[in-house]
Amino acid sequence: MDQEDFGVGYIEEDHPLRPQAAAQSLALLQVPDKNRRSRNVSISSSVTDLDAPIYTREDVRSSRQHGFNGRLVFAIAAAALGSSFQHGYNTGVVNAPQTLIEEWIKETEFNRTGEAVDQSKVTMIWSIAVAIFCVGGMIGGAITGLVAERFGRKGGLLLNNVLVLVAVIFQGASKAAGSFEMIIIGRFFIGVNSGLNAGLAPMYLAEISPIHLRGAVGTVYQLVITISILVSQILGLESILGTKDSWPILLAITIIPAIFQVVTLPICPESPKYLLLSKGQEIEAQRALTWLRGSIEVHDEMDDMRNEYESMKLIPKVTLKEMFVNPTLRIPLFIAMTIMVAQQLSGINAVMFFSTKIFTMAQLDAKNAQYATLGMGAVNVFMTLVSMVVVEKAGRKTLLLVGFSGMCCTTILLTICLAYVQGGALWISYVSILLVILFVVMFAIGPGSIPWFLVSELFNQSARGAATSLAVAVNWTANFIVGIGFLPLQEALGGHVFIIFTVLLALFVLFVYKKVPETKNKTIEEISSMFRQISYQ
Repeated sequence: MDQEDFGVGYIEEDHPLRPQAAAQSLALLQVPDKNRRSRNVSISSSVTDLDAPIYTREDVRSSRQHGFNGRLVFAIAAAALGSSFQHGYNTGVVNAPQTLIEEWIKETEFNRTGEAVDQSKVTMIWSIAVAIFCVGGMIGGAITGLVAERFGRKGGLLLNNVLVLVAVIFQGASKAAGSFEMIIIGRFFIGVNSGLNAGLAPMYLAEISPIHLRGAVGTVYQLVITISILVSQILGLESILGTKDSWPILLAITIIPAIFQVVTLPICPESPKYLLLSKGQEIEAQRALTWLRGSIEVHDEMDDMRNEYESMKLIPKVTLKEMFVNPTLRIPLFIAMTIMVAQQLSGINAVMFFSTKIFTMAQLDAKNAQYATLGMGAVNVFMTLVSMVVVEKAGRKTLLLVGFSGMCCTTILLTICLAYVQGGALWISYVSILLVILFVVMFAIGPGSIPWFLVSELFNQSARGAATSLAVAVNWTANFIVGIGFLPLQEALGGHVFIIFTVLLALFVLFVYKKVPETKNKTIEEISSMFRQISYQ
């Protein structure tokens, strides 16, 4: 007798004739009506997309869900540390040495012309060096889809490190060469790198993670951004690398995460979804999935991918025009782009800008104000960690609503405090500090992390590259607009600038409540079916 044969009449645990499995199968055949009562339907009855319910797999497959394992964690670290670190570090690294670099620009220009340099010219050169990072990000974001489909998610991330090397050479050698133009060129290249990373890394992370961990893994991208901003602030301290001689090292140190990724990412497999759905390599996809799960029991996930692959064959390849014409693609694209804009126009950059001023008003000296800013960065890291833990329990929509609502209320109170803080009681300054910290907490809990991976969740494989390109390019464009437009607004309105963000945040709360669907524990097919239903209505 076969080793697995337990005798006549034995029914395997997962056999459809087992009472529990049979009851489960019958439950899945119930189509709920509008009054939440179920009605029996025959297997042969046909239902349209409008009638078909959307079932999540958490109950059916709970016993087969794969959690974190060493290999998955290694792949997440290899992809995220080498990519989002560039995004965060190069966003924050220019703040600390600004005065030092401006002095060097003035000195360099004087050596060239022999004439005293006007401060306005130095400020303009520095502004270009800072803003060109966002321009590069916009270009990098726009070509994400092309790179992702041509070289793959993993291949694109690895090739992207060539841009880091170019940027490091230009920025690191700028002082020795006596050329501030090299800083501008270097910032442009690292901007393109960061724009590509912002699309490729969340896409790779979303595609290698199990459904029930997709949100937590997606949050890792924003977590590393917050950590790298904090690292750039710490290294920029005068006691470390924020000195007249060391600032080129501060700019060039960004090569370290690139080296880390080039060493570690080749060990990891390409995205299984990319291998099967874009390349049609089923055996390679199964091998990659087996490596990532640390188990050969990947049949359910392979079945889901095969179903998506079969459905993709029925529709033509998605073009940029199709993204805007087809309602089943236009609706999620509009959601993804709006959430990306909301992240940048939420006022987080304004609060960070005002934080130093608020700390100074609270009678903190320059050094302590700098340490207080570091404290804010640490709070941002901690709350992003909290977001990573709760995103799979609370859901994406809930955290976005809590985050944007909290930020809206905080900006109202902050506007009131800033109106009375000048010449007012000291306690108002302390309340302002608490409100700034609360604002950062609310941003980190949802709006900071969710937009990056939400794009990958809303689209199937055929549309994901194009959608990510558009959404990431919009994010960097909004970032650029805020960077250019905030200072003139702040000079004109002072503390009342937060009224603009209060109105915008209230609109974003309304949008999330009305339009953004919950994607927690749903497969791509279930999410696509949801948008088909909406487009038919």
